[in-house]
Formats: sequence, C-alpha cells, structure tokens
Amino acid sequence: MNVARIKLSALFGTAALALGLLAASPVTASASEAYTCSGTPANPGVLAGTHNSVIVSGVCFVNGGPAVVRGDLTLEPGSALIAAFAMNDATGHGTSSLTVRGDSRVRSGATLILGCIFTSFPCFDDNQNNPTLASADRVSGDLSASGALAVIVHDSTIGGDVRQLDGGEGASKGCAPQGIFAAFGSPVYSDYEDSTIRGDISVKGLSSCWLGLARDHVGGDMTLINDNFADPDAIEILSNNIRGDLTCRGDSMVWDSSDPTGNLWPRAQEPNTVHGERNGQCNRLQDPVNQGDPRGPLPF
Repeated sequence: MNVARIKLSALFGTAALALGLLAASPVTASASEAYTCSGTPANPGVLAGTHNSVIVSGVCFVNGGPAVVRGDLTLEPGSALIAAFAMNDATGHGTSSLTVRGDSRVRSGATLILGCIFTSFPCFDDNQNNPTLASADRVSGDLSASGALAVIVHDSTIGGDVRQLDGGEGASKGCAPQGIFAAFGSPVYSDYEDSTIRGDISVKGLSSCWLGLARDHVGGDMTLINDNFADPDAIEILSNNIRGDLTCRGDSMVWDSSDPTGNLWPRAQEPNTVHGERNGQCNRLQDPVNQGDPRGPLPF
C-alpha cells in the first residue's frame, strides 16, 4: 500500500485538475457568523477567510488562501473537507492553509484530508511527477472522528488528542472506493504521517482498506485496538517518536516496516522510538526484511 498511497495523491490531484475543480472562487462570511461550506465533487465549496465556527456540508476545498476557524470545525455526516492544497488556486498567487483554534469533529461517513508534503503526500495542486510544495495545517484542540469514512493527516500539528472511533467502509468490502474516494477511483484508507500530536492518538474499531502512522511525534500514548483491514499491509506503524506508551491489541495485523516495492515482502525496517511501554501486538522485536527471517534486533 505504500506505493499505492503515493499514487493515490497523484490520482486525486490529476482528477481535480481534469474536472476544473481548482478554479472555484471562495465564498466567505463575516467573522461574526457561523459559516457553512458546501458543494459537490464537481463544484466544491471553498473555505477561506476567518470564521468563528465552520460546518462542512457536502464537499469543501481549502484552496482559496488561508482559512482560519476561531472556534470549532465540524464535518457533517457524509461530507468531505480537503485541506491539502499549497497554493491559492482562486487568485493564482499566494498560499492556502487551514488553522482551527478549537476542536475538529468528523462525523459518520465524512472524510477529512488535512495537510500535504512533497516527501510523502504531494499537495493536490503540486506537480505530481516532481512535487516540491507543502501545506502545514493546524488544529489547536482535539481532532475526533466517530464513524468517519476516513481521516488523512500530513504535515500538521494537533494541539490536543486524536481519537478515531469505528468507521471506514468495512474490511469485508475489500478496498472498493466509497464516498468521496469513489469520485477518484481510490481505495478508502486513513493515515497520519509527518505530523505532531501533542496529546494521545487512538484508533479503535476502524474497518477499512489500510491504515498508516509514520514519522509522527506523539506527546502522549499511541493506541490501536480492534482495527480490521482488507490490505494485509495494514497497520504500518513506522519511525514514530512516542513519549508515552504504544499499545496494539486485537488488530488484524501490525507492521513496523514498509513495503517499498508494493509487495508484502521484502520489507524496509522502520522501528519506532517509544519512551514508555510497548504493549500487546507491538511488544515484540522489529519485523524481518524477508519472510521467514528472524525478528530484530531492535524493538518494534
């Protein structure tokens, strides 16, 4: 899934450009009003400017300059917020980013895509063959998702906790496109990479195609419980720096290695730094490079 995941970003970007979605003009409300951002995959709304609070209903892009939410951001059921653009695509100059000073909530069936970086998840408006851009987003409070279809976070800072509970398209459906992913012919997955989470991060009861957590700085605990995925390469837990404990229980599979060739084997070892305790499935030596080789020598 490592290679497929990178191709997915290119697929999103190419499809967005082909449909002319990047030419949408931002619509803003005064900072004293609550603002609803809504649209469709063919005609997305654009979140830009400063608002006290924001509700996402339908499909919304953050590609019209900086967007600041003084309070909370809420994604209504079935909606999608894509905040992974580096440039101001409405004016043709300047940059785009999302800052939420309160909490972010992702409700049932909704999808949040937050941040982008050329090293692991190119921005949708970057050159997908030679990416160079990045967009660092920020949520000062908690990021919570209950029954969400997907949460994808790159190059972002979460000031509180990250909690993802249940959701996904269901591992029994394999990796069939669902929701906003169907517009781009992509499998559904969740991912947290190259980001800072100052509190805890927990993913519990997620059932989807794939999940990754890579190169994150976590100020508290990382907990993965009862997560089930169709892709045997999930869950990839790679090169994270975790100040607290790392706990994995009841998950379909956990790896501290990636599959750079796109096949399950051979693996590229990327063990984690854990300052607390390793528990459950993550309390073992690192994965071998080749199937059947001994584990180790480092901890998971």
